[in-house]
Amino acid sequence: MSGKSALNKEVFIPNDERMLAAVLVKRRTKKKIPFLATGGQGDYTTFICLSVTNKKPTKVFITKVKQFQGSTSFVRRSQWTIDQLQQVNGIDIRDCAEFDLTFENGCDQWTAGSAVEKCTFVQILHHTCQRYISNGKPEFVNCHSKLLGGNSVLNNAVGSATSAMQKASQALNERGERLGRVEEKTGEMKNSAQHFADTAHKLAMKHKC
Repeated sequence: MSGKSALNKEVFIPNDERMLAAVLVKRRTKKKIPFLATGGQGDYTTFICLSVTNKKPTKVFITKVKQFQGSTSFVRRSQWTIDQLQQVNGIDIRDCAEFDLTFENGCDQWTAGSAVEKCTFVQILHHTCQRYISNGKPEFVNCHSKLLGGNSVLNNAVGSATSAMQKASQALNERGERLGRVEEKTGEMKNSAQHFADTAHKLAMKHKC
């Protein structure tokens, strides 16, 4: 079982939720703590997860989950409702694994395992926001428009359709021109044949006389 499958099975399914997406992250800036606690649990792996409840009214959560070194279990940490999300900052629309999530009570700065993982998470998060939030949707900045289903995708589709129509129109015009030339030649041949027939008839009548 993969790490994300195990994460879903252990953390979300028992709470009657289903995980929509998860991204492995590391914090870009160290979180300030007032003191260094002794006997800490050591190194850990952090996941940012997006989940939705199975029961209605539907609720969507963004949850920070940790897995400590040497342990196979997961620990649910901070959790926010999707309505508390104010901004998603992709930092750079080019290949970049960094992103920020801003909530009502603060901002977390993360680096994903790869740019692809970040983009996948951002894309699913945006789609989920569009589906489940009616008013006050979070702002997505510095994110490639293809991830958000934006204008570039629409423009590409329209451009492709327009190009296809232009090509079809051009092909029809060329075909029409070819047919026109064929009809013209056919008319010329018909006229020539009629002229030949008339001439032959006149010669035949002349010799007959």
